[in-house]
Amino acid sequence: MTEERPVLVATEAEDLTADMVITELNRRGVPVVRFNPADIGEGLTVSARFGTGPAPVAGQVRTPSRTVDLAQVRAVYWRRPVWPDFRLLGRDDARFAAAQVRHGLGGTLYAMEGPLWVNHPLRTAAADHKPAQLALAQRLGLTVPPTLVTNDPDDAREFITAHGQVIYKTLRWTPYARDGVPVTGWAEPVTAQEIDDSVRVAPHLFQARVDKTGDVRVLIVGRRLFAVRIDSGLLDWRRDYSALSYRVVDLPDRVTKALLAYLDRLGLASGSFDLAVDRAGNYWWLELNPNGQWAWLEEHTGLRMAAAFADLLTEGVPT
Repeated sequence: MTEERPVLVATEAEDLTADMVITELNRRGVPVVRFNPADIGEGLTVSARFGTGPAPVAGQVRTPSRTVDLAQVRAVYWRRPVWPDFRLLGRDDARFAAAQVRHGLGGTLYAMEGPLWVNHPLRTAAADHKPAQLALAQRLGLTVPPTLVTNDPDDAREFITAHGQVIYKTLRWTPYARDGVPVTGWAEPVTAQEIDDSVRVAPHLFQARVDKTGDVRVLIVGRRLFAVRIDSGLLDWRRDYSALSYRVVDLPDRVTKALLAYLDRLGLASGSFDLAVDRAGNYWWLELNPNGQWAWLEEHTGLRMAAAFADLLTEGVPT
């Protein structure tokens, strides 16, 4: 039986990935307090005091079935929490209330000293900008495809003409719908003839297409690395999961060291990296998702990813 210090798991109501990790924590006898910020009110209470005792922050988070002393938290798994939108309130009241939750509940949790965060939301936010990701990858010696971020149509046309085969990728995934139908921004080929003045509205990311033979999703948990090659023949493998095949692979040592250093630079305990492999066997950097999906890879490969998360959260420090 482990020491009775709980792990906080912040996530939405339906999250099979979090369920897998919680199951592993339960096997280890580690207490778990699961909550979702959207439940603030009857379903979630926070109460914290500052400047009233020897500890900088003292307080509790309470759900209908659990109570946790903030000073006793060993780790926080910040998985997929949903913040309340207070849609039943007027627009200004809803905006005000939502801000109070983010800065009250969120700020109180961020004030805790000692727990391991997987990952700290402020560090995740800082790591989630693709231009900064590209620059850091190159600094660490990873091979980055030529990339242009611009809202200048002339620059975009010049870049596409110079590199021939170019793809367009969104800079940030956001919920989006047309006529009430949800749509997703895939990586798509783009030609110079398609560029018009609408590009001026916002920055776009254009990237030289890698002549790849496959993709590799790399999950790092603490100091443990899991690399899975994904073969599909698709430009963007996310389009059709039924077309994918999987194979566990070993990365070149220099790539492994660079990816570990990448997370260290960003202060992250975990991350999911996407790489492409070309015909010469070279690895190309594509992107980092600080909180990427991995559960389906465990299902297809048998890699013990959930157990690695449980080990890390149990220890409370990277291993």
